[in-house]
This record gives sequence, C-alpha cells and structure tokens, in this order.
Amino acid sequence: MKKINLTLIILSIVFIGILIPFQKINAQENDADSSFSVKMDFYSSYVWRGTLYSGPSVQPSLSWQHQGFTIGAWASQDFAGTYSEADLYASYSFKFGLSLGLTDYYYPGLSYFDFSDSTGSHAYEINLGYRIRKLSLAANYVINRSGGAASAGGDTYVELKYDFKYFGLFAGVGNGWLTIEEPGKSDQFGLVNIGAIISKEIIITDKFSVPLTGSVIWNPQAEQFYIVAGFSL
Repeated sequence: MKKINLTLIILSIVFIGILIPFQKINAQENDADSSFSVKMDFYSSYVWRGTLYSGPSVQPSLSWQHQGFTIGAWASQDFAGTYSEADLYASYSFKFGLSLGLTDYYYPGLSYFDFSDSTGSHAYEINLGYRIRKLSLAANYVINRSGGAASAGGDTYVELKYDFKYFGLFAGVGNGWLTIEEPGKSDQFGLVNIGAIISKEIIITDKFSVPLTGSVIWNPQAEQFYIVAGFSL
C-alpha cells in the first residue's frame, strides 16, 4: 500500500511539474474563461477496448477545463445493477498534438481505501496521446497491481485511429486485463480491438440536437463481435 501510494504521489508531482510551466505560458497567450461540462450517455452495452463489461448502461460524466488542462470524473452503471465503475482523471493537451494524462479506475462495491495488491480496488493508468490531422495514437500503461480491479500491473493498451469524413477506423493491441492469457504467458499481447465508429447529430429543434454514435467492434484475440449504439444528453 505504501509503495503504491508513494508511486502515485511521485507521478502526480512530476505530472503537475510538467504542466505548470505550460499552463503559465498559455495563460499569458490566452485568457479564456474556464469551462464546466456535464454529460449523460446511454449505450446499448458497455464495451471498452474490445472487452464487454456489461449490457445497457448509463454513463454520467463531468469535467472542468481551463485551456489545455482538464480534470474530470466518469462512471458507468448497467441497468441490471450488476456492474458499476467510477473513474477520476486529469490530462493536459499541448498545442502541437501531444496529450498527457493520469486515470484512476475504481470499482464500487470494493473498499475505496483498499490499495493492496491482492484486493485493491484502484488501478492507476498513465495515458499518452498524439494527434496529427485525422490520425491519432494512444498509449496507456497501468502502474500498479490491483487484484480487485483485475490488473496485474504493467497492463498496456495501444490504439491507432483514423477519422474519415463520415466515420472512423481503429485498431488496438493490449495485454493483461484485456486478453485471454495462455498458461505461463501473463504478458502476452493480442490484437483485441478492431472496428469502425460513426457519429451524427439528430436534430430535434433549431436549438436542440442529440449526438448519436454507433460502433462495430471485433476482438480477434477473444473471437468476439459487438455492435454498440448510444446517444448523449
């Protein structure tokens, strides 16, 4: 527990230390007001990085953004009451396309203050992203072992995505909690997330519209296929 907390504290200090100088520079260049966002998503099923976690779900989120810096909270709760998740995150986006972030995955039902390796309810993940025009690359790495959160530590996921005019294509590889591992191959990587996503606005009135999203997802490693649709309020 002490080791995990110390690692998180060190990473947080480094993360903040990197962000503060850029935040000051941006504040001088752009004195825009901060913005708050509250959103509620409804999905036919919760599929994350090629893995099905639950059926129909409601996913509330809120965030605060100031220039390139964002902190927020995101959750998912299925309608059957069998799966829930509540995550906290912080990120910073640079003007040249790079983004840095840290996410805390927590699963309600387990003690929030249990940080042990065997039963801990938190998984801490470093998030890196880079976008150039329509091409984006994301790399994610879990820094701690957390038995309750199903992370063995060192879990990695890398995804490449390209946005066309009307849809996007993506492909992701991962290991750890994203793969079905063979005996003796705990670090085995697999192609776990291939698919396409399309979004459109459903016009309700002149001043109100509903974003609609649909995805087709194939997980070659698990040999699973999903079709997911959802909308946001």
